[in-house]
Amino acid sequence: MSFGQPEGYDEQARPRTLGLRIRPRVAVAAACVVLGLGLIGGAVTGSWLIGDPGDGGTQDTFAASGSLWHSVPVDQLFPPTVIGRGAGPGGADRTWTRIAVAPDTGCAKAFDPLLRKALSTVGCERLLRATYIDATQSYVTTVGLLFTTADATAMRSLDTRFTKEGLDRRTDLMPRPYAAKGTQAAGFGDEQRASWTVSVLTDAPVVVYAVSGWADDRTVDEPEPARQAMESGDTTAVAQAGLGHEAQGLADRVERSLRKNVGTSTEQPS
Repeated sequence: MSFGQPEGYDEQARPRTLGLRIRPRVAVAAACVVLGLGLIGGAVTGSWLIGDPGDGGTQDTFAASGSLWHSVPVDQLFPPTVIGRGAGPGGADRTWTRIAVAPDTGCAKAFDPLLRKALSTVGCERLLRATYIDATQSYVTTVGLLFTTADATAMRSLDTRFTKEGLDRRTDLMPRPYAAKGTQAAGFGDEQRASWTVSVLTDAPVVVYAVSGWADDRTVDEPEPARQAMESGDTTAVAQAGLGHEAQGLADRVERSLRKNVGTSTEQPS
């Protein structure tokens, strides 16, 4: 993409006089103003990305993200095709194709009982889920967006608890797959879960998760959290198959899509 040269510059992009000489002090002051605006803009963007309480703009963004479940088309939250550049083992690229979208529902049957109990502190406004299959049709992954009823303080508290207590690594606190009838994931049940990830966002009232397994419906005796299965040197069948990368990679990209949609929904008309 290229842009035309702005007025005030010649073809070599050197400044030229526009018929009005700008005093050096005025030019310096103007540059400082532009730099200051850039730093302010960067700070606002940063507060959304890292979850700082920030100002009213960040609060508006937090609130806006909580309403995306009924204002954004499903194809934007769960794209039909997701490209994961560098998301596979060894930095290999991955591609996932959506094979099913679950009706938006409550959370009663989507999580193991203890995980449901842990998440109950932030409430359940809506749960959106979709199931994908990889390009080789070897693995299936369900990814979910739990929209909570919590404020930013409650989300930070839950995130802290997950981190300190390691709740995202316990095999008795796992999300459940969405096994859609008539698809390659029809047999993707609780016993087929191989790897999973749960991420509590602190800058949005949303919990992002994913759970992966083999597409041939094989059972898994010892599922592994994605972060563990992605560690170098892990020789388990789950790790060697890259199922940790499947769950983490898809969850990360759906989260990015969510953030992109929040940015679009909060843009002010010019």
